[in-house]
Amino acid sequence: MFRNMAVSLIKTVRIDEEAENAPKVSGRITTTVQKAKELRPFMEKLITLGKKAQPHLENAAQYATDADKNSSEWKTWRESEQWNQWNQAMAPALTYRRRAFADLRDNEAVDILFNELSERFEERTGGYTRIVRLATVRLGDAGEQAIIEFVGERDRVKPTKRSATLDSDTETATEEAPVDETASEEPAAETEAEETAAADEAPEASAEAADESSEDDEKKDA
Repeated sequence: MFRNMAVSLIKTVRIDEEAENAPKVSGRITTTVQKAKELRPFMEKLITLGKKAQPHLENAAQYATDADKNSSEWKTWRESEQWNQWNQAMAPALTYRRRAFADLRDNEAVDILFNELSERFEERTGGYTRIVRLATVRLGDAGEQAIIEFVGERDRVKPTKRSATLDSDTETATEEAPVDETASEEPAAETEAEETAAADEAPEASAEAADESSEDDEKKDA
């Protein structure tokens, strides 16, 4: 059961728009919630096999040839040491491909898995599929329906939080108010003048007090 569902999901990646039963959206199928939950780990394992084969395929590409099969150039490459290096580099990738074919039993699905899906999720470490519950139930048994699809095609872009920027008016208001040096100097000057006047009056007052005390002493002596 999961083999057929996995093959159907993988084949929706290649949509033939002219076909009668072509899916409306690529990389998506509709099923029940329970089946989607059980299919998801099965698909994750298959995509992991395809990703593991990618480094070996890239390593083998440097020893491959572009010559047509059974041509003289291809036969020369087939008998050379370069073919042995290509064969050794391709061996692990071929093993992963055979394991995927044992689960899917479909050559086209395996080809899509290793040539398209594994490259799409090259930078992703997991979570290659997602399940979205549907509000409508299935006709007949009223089973809960859900969509299982590959991520990356219709992902929502999360809005980034922008730092609050101050306007020029706000920046001007937040700056320190300039100090009025002229206004601050005038009280200081008045204070200094008062202190000087008080200092000048102090000796005069002390002199008058001394004269008055001497006059009182003279009267007492008389």
